Amino acid sequence: MSDLPLSGVRVVDLTRILSGPFCAMILGDLGADVVKIESPKGGDPVRGQGHIVDGLSWYFAGFNRNKRSVALDLRRPEGLAVLERLLAGADILTENYRPGVLDEMGLTPARLAQINPRLIVVSVNGYGSTGPYANRPAFDFIAQAMSGYMATNGTPATGPLRTGPPLTDLIAGLYAALGAVSALRARDAGGPAQRVEASMMMSILSMMAYLSSGALATGRDPVTTGNDHPIVAPYGLFRAADGDIAVAPSTDVFVARFLGEIGLKHLLDDPRFADNARRVENRAELNRLVDDALAHGTQAHWIERLNRAGVPCGKVQRLTEALADPQVAAQEMVLEVPHPGHGTVKMTGFPIKFSETPLQLRHPTPDLGAQTDAVLAEAGYGPDEITGLRDRGLLG
Repeated sequence: MSDLPLSGVRVVDLTRILSGPFCAMILGDLGADVVKIESPKGGDPVRGQGHIVDGLSWYFAGFNRNKRSVALDLRRPEGLAVLERLLAGADILTENYRPGVLDEMGLTPARLAQINPRLIVVSVNGYGSTGPYANRPAFDFIAQAMSGYMATNGTPATGPLRTGPPLTDLIAGLYAALGAVSALRARDAGGPAQRVEASMMMSILSMMAYLSSGALATGRDPVTTGNDHPIVAPYGLFRAADGDIAVAPSTDVFVARFLGEIGLKHLLDDPRFADNARRVENRAELNRLVDDALAHGTQAHWIERLNRAGVPCGKVQRLTEALADPQVAAQEMVLEVPHPGHGTVKMTGFPIKFSETPLQLRHPTPDLGAQTDAVLAEAGYGPDEITGLRDRGLLG
């Protein structure tokens, strides 16, 4: 559509696995024409991973909508020549190779500037392109461990714990997309094209700024408290008669409301619980008393009552429950879209809401090389040239 925020922007996407594809998908969701370059021999490795139904990997589908797929062999000079022709008409190149691989391919900064002086190069990597770890392989699990993030999760009993979703991949991809649109804005305002970089380790460190500031000031690591808040009580998961609920009374006003609704307001007159510092000190006993009180009602009973009183709370839901939640439906966060090769496909929607340019799913997750001929034709290749490239094994 012509009215999306990034309509008219062309992205050539060399990324694979997760962090880079997530960045490119965000740009595609915003309206950019994202051309995903994949190896003719299997494509993005994630195509063969995860839960596969009717030949479609749902892991791959989750991060590759609103893209077109070109199957092109970049290991051969002729394939690189095709890539350079595509780059000549692009605004943004996204890549998540190990630092230095683009140079090894002959796509040095000087060469890219020669091909297209307006090209913005966006790189997503593990640790950054400089420093002692620049060339190390990186995956989310390692970045969570090395950044200190894993050590902030869990409890003293469990030790460090990773989060479920690959958070360092996702945050690096999100920062890279933000960097891409910022560089695009700067270029279109008259500035030069530039290189943008986001790394997994540094991105997750930035998300812990509130913890890092304390560690830098005191030299002490944050205390791990699991689902409990490190400096507020009561705050965490509590057990109702039929399951857990999350309650977050983060101020004295909320605490008074919460304890009043569950019949424990008298605890505020108890010296052990009279203020937040003492509630934190006596958290174990306070949590036990709260659990005992909540055991007399169901999740639904307490959530309705606490929400009516304005106490922040919610049911602990499974993912399938969350996807079926009426609030999720109201926000149109589950899409059902037709796919030419896979029937009706369901996927999550767009978390960013634009009042005048609502985002749309323009392209379902592409099959490998599904748009190769169309994209090459747009770049000026004739039918005979495309056939010749395919006959020589350069195209999928």
